[in-house]
Formats: sequence, structure tokens, C-alpha cells
Amino acid sequence: MNIITPEVAVVAPEEIRLGTGNGRRFEGADHGASVSYFFVDNQPGQGSLLHWHPYPETWVVLEGDVAFTVGERTLIATAGDTVTGPAFVPHRFENIGSGRMRLIGIHASAVIIQTVVG
Repeated sequence: MNIITPEVAVVAPEEIRLGTGNGRRFEGADHGASVSYFFVDNQPGQGSLLHWHPYPETWVVLEGDVAFTVGERTLIATAGDTVTGPAFVPHRFENIGSGRMRLIGIHASAVIIQTVVG
């Protein structure tokens, strides 16, 4: 019997950094994982474009105040809150606080598939 040992690794932030900021994009398929995520670090007024995925997304707010628009609903979340959004429903988020906002957007997919609306 052959036993396949999965890879175990630490992924340093600079390996998955988005641009010159603190944001990161982790795609599980590149690292032997079945989930992916975005680490978001935004200033007041910053956020995402309206978009959707063919799988659910879960956000964990680490710091700050965030307005999530999921379909026709707007939800306000703060540090410690978890927000979920279903597959195929357009959504976006925005830092509505007066300071830094950090969150992790967990994608139920080994690759991030994202379609921007508009």
C-alpha cells in the first residue's frame, strides 16, 4: 500500500502579497489545500468591487467596522463577527469605520474564481 503524505508548509506573507500593500491572496491549489482566502487590510472608505463566486464565501472580521452588501441586503459587522454569503450572489464590502479594517475572506474552493459585476 502506498501512503501519500500531503505537503506541510508555512506560506510567508511576502509569497502571496497583493501589490505593495498588506493584502494577500492565498490559493489553496498552489499549496495542497482545498480552500483559498484573501487577507484584506483596508483604510476607511476602501473595499471590494461588486462581484460573485460559484461557491460560498465566509468572512471573518479581524479589526474595524465593515459594511457587507450581499444581494439586496447590507449587513454591518465588527471585529470578531463572521459573515457568510451564498454562491452566485453578488457581494462587496467596505470599511465604514474611522480606522483600519482587516478581514479574511475564505473561499470554499482550492482556486479563487471571481466575476466582477458591471
